[in-house]
Amino acid sequence: MGAVASAALLFPLLSAAPSATADPLESDSLQRQFAAAAERQGVPQSVLLAVSYLQSRWDAHGGAPSVTGGYGPMHLTDAVTALAQAPHHSHGEEDARGDDSRAPRHGTAEGVALPTAAELPARLRTLDRAAELSGIPAEELRSSTAANIEGGAALLAAAQRASGRPLSSDPADWYGAVATYSGADDSATAATYADDVYDVIRGGETRTTDSGQVVTLAADPDLAPAREQVAALGLRTADAGRTECPKTVACEWIPAPYEEFGDGDYGNHDKANRPASQSIEYIVVHDTEATWDVTLKLVQDPTYVSWQYSLRSSDGHIAQHLPLKDVGWHAGNWFVNAKSVGLEHEGFLTAPDSWYTEAMYRTSARLVRYLAQRYDIPLDRQHILGHDNVPGTVTSTIRGMHTDPGPYWDWAHYFQLLGRPFTPSAGPNAGVVTIRPEYTAHQPVYTGCVKAGEACAPHGSGAVRLHTAPSADAPLVKDIGLRPGGQDSTTGVNDTGARASTGQQYAVAERSGDWTAIWYLGQKAWFHNPQERPTAVNARGWVLTPKDGATEIPVYGRAYPEASAYPAGVPVQAVSPLPYKLLAGQSYVVGDRTPGEYYFAPVFDTTGHRVVRGQEEYYEIQFGHRVAFVKASDVRVSRA
Repeated sequence: MGAVASAALLFPLLSAAPSATADPLESDSLQRQFAAAAERQGVPQSVLLAVSYLQSRWDAHGGAPSVTGGYGPMHLTDAVTALAQAPHHSHGEEDARGDDSRAPRHGTAEGVALPTAAELPARLRTLDRAAELSGIPAEELRSSTAANIEGGAALLAAAQRASGRPLSSDPADWYGAVATYSGADDSATAATYADDVYDVIRGGETRTTDSGQVVTLAADPDLAPAREQVAALGLRTADAGRTECPKTVACEWIPAPYEEFGDGDYGNHDKANRPASQSIEYIVVHDTEATWDVTLKLVQDPTYVSWQYSLRSSDGHIAQHLPLKDVGWHAGNWFVNAKSVGLEHEGFLTAPDSWYTEAMYRTSARLVRYLAQRYDIPLDRQHILGHDNVPGTVTSTIRGMHTDPGPYWDWAHYFQLLGRPFTPSAGPNAGVVTIRPEYTAHQPVYTGCVKAGEACAPHGSGAVRLHTAPSADAPLVKDIGLRPGGQDSTTGVNDTGARASTGQQYAVAERSGDWTAIWYLGQKAWFHNPQERPTAVNARGWVLTPKDGATEIPVYGRAYPEASAYPAGVPVQAVSPLPYKLLAGQSYVVGDRTPGEYYFAPVFDTTGHRVVRGQEEYYEIQFGHRVAFVKASDVRVSRA
């Protein structure tokens, strides 16, 4: 869940008088809208373009708000309006700890009251200030790209004037105003945001937006901004404390409590000694389903649950809550929790046109790169998991597993920022495919964002839908774990039963014209994959199948040791298969090979905590939308 609060105040502007000719906001292209607004407000065009890129990558999202109530290319925030229209919702009722050795600990924000306007920090109310400065009505700032850009330019010019500096034509003179635009209340975050904006200016960008328009920012590689301007903003100094973060991000220490309540109960995490005790193999991406301030309150509640890091949407600020050596309660699967780091991103999965800022994507990617290098974690989708890719531990927990960050998280862009884009690595007849639809143009219809059965707003997605035959009219494949009665999967935004997500790799079962079939949850699953607009790329890889002579093998949600590995005093954990079967003739892409492990930590006193490690080994596989585990002794592995 989220981190740090409040924003720097925005200041009055004596704006340049607009032209007396026709409506000054009218323009026939985004590029010209940026140029016109920059000229009218006295802001260097490169600064205006780069700030907008860091907020929205120049997308307008059809006037729909971001996950934190930001509208339009300039991400003008009106969280009161956005939160009033968006469902406050955390899907699934999983036990966040995911270990039946003690009472369940749930991790949703249900019942948390939404804030009033007076309770919201200034960074979540910038649209009202832009309306005051520009004279443009709030509704127009939300719905019109030209008006939105004008409002953002007015905010930048206001911040520049408030600092006592002139509206200079030199982009280097605007560092302080850019830092103010971030809304950050601490100097490190404001400076990190401004540094990112100036990196965009130095490197330049060209992109086709969600409206189909090409916008270009020419590179200015020698630009050296006046970074000393941040010191004059009067922002607080965040407590870095015990943070474990890369130097390229702003990180604050806001610890989660480790407290005992009595009667053997305690929270909200477990002490450990990773990686000496257990290796860290996974990074789990979540969204908070709560505002930033609510998120911080929750993670500091000893009766709630925990995770390692929270990331704020508006500016990418990071709060760390647990030392990386300790185990958070976040993924709903104790095996995964014990071997993972949890990242909560401020946002709401089903806000009708949910989108995340570029600032948060970039900061998150830097943090993940740092963690991956520190713990030698492969940068792929069997190690960088969404919460919606974490398996239920046993059959009874499958239906309650959470589904964030959902189909609107842009995994393709995220992995580009990680330096591991999903590119073809094999020819047209490859035995493995990597899912990779073109995010913006790929807009499958989802339902249930606002009301059950009602279509969500059109939105780019990194997920493809899976059918029982090579036809869009064919039923969706079934997930017997989610629906034991054998009902079809649905188009619900939280229904992961017939969904493959960007970056996930699957073994090819068959190809037919514009359709490709993969092995998925023990069945053949078809997705539309036309050559002119592919939704997957061909790949090399290792796959496994049942060993010779076996007609089927069990699949597991956790890789626990055999009974004989448990010492006296440590209760044996059941090696309980999920309801699925991996059948002879089917293949699944292989991830890690790992020994069975169980971290025994059911009590507050850590002296009795033990890591139990067995002789039985497992392979992680991409089995459905979620990963799963099979015993190495049950399978044979080969090149696809």
